[in-house]
Amino acid sequence: MLSCWIIYNGSLTSDKFKDQAELLQGAAEQAGVQVELKRNYDVLIDLANTVEYRPSFVVFLDKDILLAQYLKNAGIAVFNDPDVIETCDNKAKQYLQLAVSGVPMPETIIAPKVYPAFTIRDSGYYERVLQRLGLPMIIKEGHGSFGMKVYLIETEQQFYDKTDELRGVDYVFQKFIATSRGRDIRVNIVGGDIVAAMYRHSETDFRANITNGGVASKVELTDAQRALAIRAAEAVGAEFAGVDLLFGENEEPLVCEVNAAAHIRNIYNITGVNVADAMIAYILRRLA
Repeated sequence: MLSCWIIYNGSLTSDKFKDQAELLQGAAEQAGVQVELKRNYDVLIDLANTVEYRPSFVVFLDKDILLAQYLKNAGIAVFNDPDVIETCDNKAKQYLQLAVSGVPMPETIIAPKVYPAFTIRDSGYYERVLQRLGLPMIIKEGHGSFGMKVYLIETEQQFYDKTDELRGVDYVFQKFIATSRGRDIRVNIVGGDIVAAMYRHSETDFRANITNGGVASKVELTDAQRALAIRAAEAVGAEFAGVDLLFGENEEPLVCEVNAAAHIRNIYNITGVNVADAMIAYILRRLA
């Protein structure tokens, strides 16, 4: 009998993380797989010893990239691959990868590394960014989930305050897509196939994330949206992906970001599709 570990972060107090793991657990057990739910700290990264009682595969729902790499180094199949998780977890790195593949996205400038005790405020750099992207613009930290650490910058004072605050942090500047204010589409992809999609919108926030008060509904994707979502997942190498699409001029899709550990409860509630079933079926085909 095949066995698997489903790993989630044990330090986070929200029930949504364990719920995500339990959805995968139910799908795996229904497929005849023996399952253990594990918090990331349940597995000791002991470099002097090999992994005991190793499973057939691991579904990795966390961003503890070092643990994922440790398990991969032990010869265990990890989904998604640690390199994919790392690329998607750092949005600056992700946008570099999307750009290499020519994936349409908002105009993006990656901020230079500035150490916390220093500043480049008088260098002329920030003036170039303002001239290029204009206001309002988006400043987005490299690491953040559920729409957090994404800032709508509407004045020069906000711009300079935020860039001072983010010294020592990876972040990007992006052109604000006014035509997509408060609305986007989440597309869940498994193994290059679209499994489910939902439209999200907010009347009170520039972000459409449900966590920030957005609401969701079923959506029928256009051919362009379908093609771009698949292309974005392929660009970062993600076998499992939640691709967020924005609405550009004339409703042409743009990639907002690719999530390597996208939560699937909301899309299940909205569409009735349990993405976990497709994830487990894909893994079993891969391992056959």
